[in-house]
Amino acid sequence: MVFAIWLPLLVGLIAAGGAIGTDYRTSFDLPDSESKAVVDTLQAIGNDEEAGDIAQIVFTAPQGTNDPEVKAALEGLFAEVEKLDGVKVVSPYSPEGAQFNSPTLPMSFAQIAFTQREQSQYVELADQITALGAGIAVPGLQIEYGGQLFAAFEFPESELLGILAAIIILLIAFGSVLAMGLPVGTALFGLGVGIGVVGLSSNVVRMPDFSAQITAMIGLGVGIDYALFIVTRYRENLHKGHDPEAATVEAVNSAGRAVIFAGITVMISLLGLFVIGIEFVRGIAIAGATGVLVMMLAAITLLPALLGFAGRRIDVTSRAAAISVSLFVLLALAGIFTGLAVGAAFLVALGLAVVVMLGSRLPFGSSLRTPLPHRRDKPRDQQFWYRWSRFIQHRPWPAFVGGASILIVLALPLFSIRLGFGDTGNLQEQQTARRAYDMLADGFGAGSNGPLVLVSTDPTATAATVTTVDATLTDDPGIAFASRGVEVAPGTWLWQAYPTSSPQDEATTELVQRLRDQVLPSTGLDVNVGGFTAGGIDFSTYLGERLPLLIGSVLVLSFALLMVVFRSLLVPLKAVIMNLLSVGAAYGVIVAIFQWGWGKDLFGIGKEGPVEAWAPMMLFAIVFGLSMDYEVFLLSRMKEEFDRTGDNAGAVADGLAATARVITAAALIMVCVFGAFVLGNDRQLKLFGLGLAVAVFVDATIVRMILVPATM
Repeated sequence: MVFAIWLPLLVGLIAAGGAIGTDYRTSFDLPDSESKAVVDTLQAIGNDEEAGDIAQIVFTAPQGTNDPEVKAALEGLFAEVEKLDGVKVVSPYSPEGAQFNSPTLPMSFAQIAFTQREQSQYVELADQITALGAGIAVPGLQIEYGGQLFAAFEFPESELLGILAAIIILLIAFGSVLAMGLPVGTALFGLGVGIGVVGLSSNVVRMPDFSAQITAMIGLGVGIDYALFIVTRYRENLHKGHDPEAATVEAVNSAGRAVIFAGITVMISLLGLFVIGIEFVRGIAIAGATGVLVMMLAAITLLPALLGFAGRRIDVTSRAAAISVSLFVLLALAGIFTGLAVGAAFLVALGLAVVVMLGSRLPFGSSLRTPLPHRRDKPRDQQFWYRWSRFIQHRPWPAFVGGASILIVLALPLFSIRLGFGDTGNLQEQQTARRAYDMLADGFGAGSNGPLVLVSTDPTATAATVTTVDATLTDDPGIAFASRGVEVAPGTWLWQAYPTSSPQDEATTELVQRLRDQVLPSTGLDVNVGGFTAGGIDFSTYLGERLPLLIGSVLVLSFALLMVVFRSLLVPLKAVIMNLLSVGAAYGVIVAIFQWGWGKDLFGIGKEGPVEAWAPMMLFAIVFGLSMDYEVFLLSRMKEEFDRTGDNAGAVADGLAATARVITAAALIMVCVFGAFVLGNDRQLKLFGLGLAVAVFVDATIVRMILVPATM
């Protein structure tokens, strides 16, 4: 009956997705901001290129950029680039771009303005432009391409690495192929359904184009966790002498109940992102919560049906099964790390595994059918985690002070956090966008990588007031160069201003604020300040102001839910405080590495810079929810033991001993999934993955294994 629901659901979603398709749309618009007003004004007059993003073609030649051969080649390139749809080029050889061509420097640059588009279209446009430039062959001429358009990102096979890590870790932890396969299989089935639902939902609700990755990342992590806890309880019940049906019922009634509460807690954390009030953030929240909901339902409905098929064989592993899984893992890892076609490697690995399994059914394969020795668990009071819990309980204050001190030290860098947005200056030096950034900064000043766009539709504008704005911008000490005001449409005036400081510099933020609050109002003309740099400042400021609201709302709702579950005030309060310590430690680590630059070479980070403005918000929502997962599983088991025995100290030790191995395995899987993002070259993904990996590791070790038993 259960398979009659889940299997058609998956097939139907795949078919519907193929027929209807997806409609992911990424929009970082911030309502009611000056930068958004600039974009709206330019789009209203049909100037979509100026309203979009900008990039640069930076070039240098020892014979000078005004050499006739160099000039002819580049003017031809600019003409070809401008033929591309939605692209406008300001050439340094034109009167409009004369400021980009310095007679004293062997370098110049052209500015490219292009309309807003989807991520896949950005990649296509960048490839088209670089292909045009590759056809130029002038001795000594070096061409680099600057701006986010040309930032080349390599995305690691994070989901595949996570699945392989789960297989390896679960095999080591439980010594059974079937006990490993059920959580992984359930999670993969739920992952397919979750991504299918999110893809179809994108046609109704606006979601960013990385929503499927968010669903996969969060869903895979919690899906394996949820199934793992139920399978573990099922095996415990079998070892107590229960028959498979009774073992399944008891596992769902106990561990399944904890899974439901844990899933609701994670969804509360994710849906708390709605308080941010930005459309693309709501899309992320819906995508993540959908993945969690589907995984939760799969764990309490699909998994029990699979357990019914497994029966008592869950602890039996044949040689054929062990060899098949080993071949699959080794060949799949080889495909990922050697750069071979990952899909082909997986198919070959799967094919060999099937051959081994089929061979075991033949007469000469009887030895392959021989079961491997089963590893017996020690009595609980002889297990390491039981003895560890007792050790901590006899020394609660030293354990608490030591554990809390580690978390506080890790969190200290948080107090110097500076929110912003990374740019091509943070890339590694082998990328053309980073080389172009450095060339521009060296030749034309740090602010050349982040011009400000100023627009006025003030009906009182006259030639005199526009001239006043021109002079005011030119005289400002924070501006290296400003163009004169140009009437781009009747009643609409446009300026470009290049700061003396880089886009990420605090001085640039102060300049934008000063222009808006003091400098421009003094001219008597209503002028809005926008552009990519100003938009990033607006976005960072907005998210920083909303973050306390997000944290407060999630804390209150989570506290209320835990209070209902455990019927206590103290237990939820301690849980909330400890989870905050985990989040704080993760924040501190990413500040130390990404903002301060500690160990940046180790993690392949090009240059230190501000913490991505969206990262604290997303990290809190996800990490707090995942931390509550472990808290609910651990405390639920402790409560069960206390209700059974009435012994608080014994319940803590028994609860930790019963769940520590599972929590450790689940945490290691998540650390591998999230840590895989660090292997890519995208700074944002590195920051996100490292922050999540640190938070999960800290929570599963210092918090769950030291602070919880010390404070119970």
